[in-house]
Amino acid sequence: MTTPVVSIAYHSGYGHTAVLAEAVRDGAADAGATVHLIKVDGITEAEWELLDASDAIVFGSPTYMGTASGAFHQFAEDSSKRWFGDVWLDKLAAGFTNSGSKSGDKLHTLQYFQILAGQHGMHWVNLGLKPGWNTSEASENDINRLGFFSGAAGQTPADLGPEAVHKADVATAEHLGRRVAETARTFAAGKAAA
Repeated sequence: MTTPVVSIAYHSGYGHTAVLAEAVRDGAADAGATVHLIKVDGITEAEWELLDASDAIVFGSPTYMGTASGAFHQFAEDSSKRWFGDVWLDKLAAGFTNSGSKSGDKLHTLQYFQILAGQHGMHWVNLGLKPGWNTSEASENDINRLGFFSGAAGQTPADLGPEAVHKADVATAEHLGRRVAETARTFAAGKAAA
């Protein structure tokens, strides 16, 4: 059995998105992956090389003004050096985001990540969960409580710190990490068998 390598390339302005990044890490590690947390606003050449050597890259950013943060946009622009050489071609990709509002246009941020992955020729791994908290019997404590499909999304009141990240959102991010690691293992096995 191969050990997949999953890297989480993220930016966190106030610590909320970092909590989700750590949850993705924990989920991927629980599924047997080697995991690297990489803060994109201070990325080093050695960390770029970790991304290049990864089987999967999970993108993460807060949603600011309807899209990923400026620091994440700079990272995406800087990734064009990898694009020219097809360095990330056929890697897996996934994404997560957090905002102060229930919607906050987080879908746009996840779609931005999907387009970035598509430009690199990567394969997108969706959340793979039904929505929670969408019936009268449901609870805001349900996993995937915000009902996203393309990636993990969290909501934390803007006036509270990282300790207030909702436990259901943490569990959703952990699920995403496990799903990415398991998909990377299956993908690697399929490539080896082909």
